[in-house]
Amino acid sequence: MPSILLMAVCKGRQGTIDNMRFKIPTWSEFQEVLTRKKTVVTNENSELAKVLNTLDLTALAVGSTLGVGVYVLAGDVAKNTAGPAVVVSFLIAALASILAGLCYAEFGARVPKAGSAYVYSYVCIGEFFAFIIGWNLILEYLIGSATVTKAIFLYIDELANKTMTNFFEEKMPLTGSQIASYADVFSLGLALVFSVANYKFELKFTYVEYFRETAIFLTAALAFGAKESSLVNNIFTFVNICVVLLVIISGLWKVDASNWSRTKEEANGYGVGGFVPYGLKGIIKGAARCFYGFIGFDCIATAGEEAKTPQKSIPISVVMSLLIVFLAYFGMSTVLTMILPYYEQDENAPLAHIYNKLGWTAIKYVVSVGAICGLFSSLLGAMFPLPRIIYAMASDGLLFKSLGKVHPTFHTPFMGTMVAGTIAGIIACLFELTKLTEMMSIGTLLAYSMVAACVLVLRYSVDATDKKLEDSVQPQFRQYAKQIFNRHAAHPTVLTSRIVAWEIVIFFILCFILSGLMTGFEDDLYNGTSWLIGVCSVLAAIIIFMLAMVSFQPSSNTNFGFSVPLVPWIPGISIFINIYLMTNIQRDTWIKYAYWIAAGLLIYFIFGMWNSVERRKKWTTMEEKSDDNSNGIRQEPENSHTLRSTS
Repeated sequence: MPSILLMAVCKGRQGTIDNMRFKIPTWSEFQEVLTRKKTVVTNENSELAKVLNTLDLTALAVGSTLGVGVYVLAGDVAKNTAGPAVVVSFLIAALASILAGLCYAEFGARVPKAGSAYVYSYVCIGEFFAFIIGWNLILEYLIGSATVTKAIFLYIDELANKTMTNFFEEKMPLTGSQIASYADVFSLGLALVFSVANYKFELKFTYVEYFRETAIFLTAALAFGAKESSLVNNIFTFVNICVVLLVIISGLWKVDASNWSRTKEEANGYGVGGFVPYGLKGIIKGAARCFYGFIGFDCIATAGEEAKTPQKSIPISVVMSLLIVFLAYFGMSTVLTMILPYYEQDENAPLAHIYNKLGWTAIKYVVSVGAICGLFSSLLGAMFPLPRIIYAMASDGLLFKSLGKVHPTFHTPFMGTMVAGTIAGIIACLFELTKLTEMMSIGTLLAYSMVAACVLVLRYSVDATDKKLEDSVQPQFRQYAKQIFNRHAAHPTVLTSRIVAWEIVIFFILCFILSGLMTGFEDDLYNGTSWLIGVCSVLAAIIIFMLAMVSFQPSSNTNFGFSVPLVPWIPGISIFINIYLMTNIQRDTWIKYAYWIAAGLLIYFIFGMWNSVERRKKWTTMEEKSDDNSNGIRQEPENSHTLRSTS
């Protein structure tokens, strides 16, 4: 995948190739990129059109999130993981998502630029970590787009009695343990149609051409502008929500509360029956799986540069979208498990299975059409932020400039859209759905954790108004030791911000250790092994103590329109939950992730590090000062603007 990206963009500009350097950075150069930060000018003009309102952003997030999960996840988790207690799992997952969403909302209000967590981390942490976050987000949305494309194929193929699967297995077989058994040309074509259409399309089509024209229309809307994309997404999201309401309302006539209290004998090997057939362990594992069903709301922050009033729209949209998605998941899972016992659910198509059981054929096909609309909306929501993240990184010089080229007519990252869609299509063509879903979570969870950490760093950083109070003398060790427990400082200083930074690092390490123990010795923990409970309790106490010490330090009073409440507790809890879910990811997935990161580091150290816009700004400033000094010009602050303007 990275090699395809590399070849696709290098052919476009020879100048890009000329700027690539095969040079190993020195330690001082590496230290520089760790702390090199992006300067954001809030009133600078953007090439992207500001056309999205709160409703558009909310619908975009709902469309991106309420897709595959609502039609598959509830039945699968209920049958194999949590039983009827899947409703509790969705509640826990929703609470965890809201914590991350609040952190995203504050950052979106602080930095209303395209690029999501990538820009956030670039502003407050540094360029190297920002590139890692951005590269992870590219992976998240690439896999997300490929997953939804594959799900659309499987859903349509299921309605067609697996006609396409049988044809592809016969005509286009593939071999290999890590790839699919056949080449899914349908998914490849669908992804290309969504991304490569370069002509305008009018909304005039017949039912006979529904699927083909819908795909072409959605692609044209995606490439031709954010407002057009949001209009199409709003329509499909409305249809998606109507289908969810139809399922919930129609199911109320067939619910049976006794299905939540089935016996162990009736369960026939699927747990022990009752409301919690798999115990507390099942609820927690179910919450970990259900959490992935809420992935997608971060696309709101990605579109922040195209929002009319980002400081107001982003926080409201994040909270509203998560609330709508939770209510949909909660209502659907409640109705599903009350109509049929959890052990009779279908893992792949629970809605169609239930309506077959009830004999409601007409509603089955209505729901099927709505499901396809929902999946198309989810695909649009997944593909919408991907080219904009690429655009942000290319604009900063960390990826190739051709990827960030904005179309002069449609004002969208046209090249980035086409390249991203092509790669997503190839992935969907070659890999099974299960392999794709395994890779979805790592980049997302890491991004969520980094955003929460950035909230803590910025909240306890030195304000511009407080810099005049700073002492030029570097703090000594005795001052550090004294300040750790000092709760009476009035303003953040370099000393207090450094203390918070180190406390956050220690907090991260302890969270990984505790999460690793809880995951690695999971059975012992649930069985009540005394030594493990003791160690975990001590680590948990230390983690709480670290957050308490962070709260001792003075925080910033700057108001950006929205602030996360209860800092540092909400960001800290969010970080721990995300890390715990990361430690539950399988080993094979971590290996694949390591390959992806290695490819990203190769691109960064060969190209991005040397072509960074922030690096060029620094060198340009140094050269100007050097030229002025060599010409005998004495720099004075009050005349610096005049000298530059007249030179």
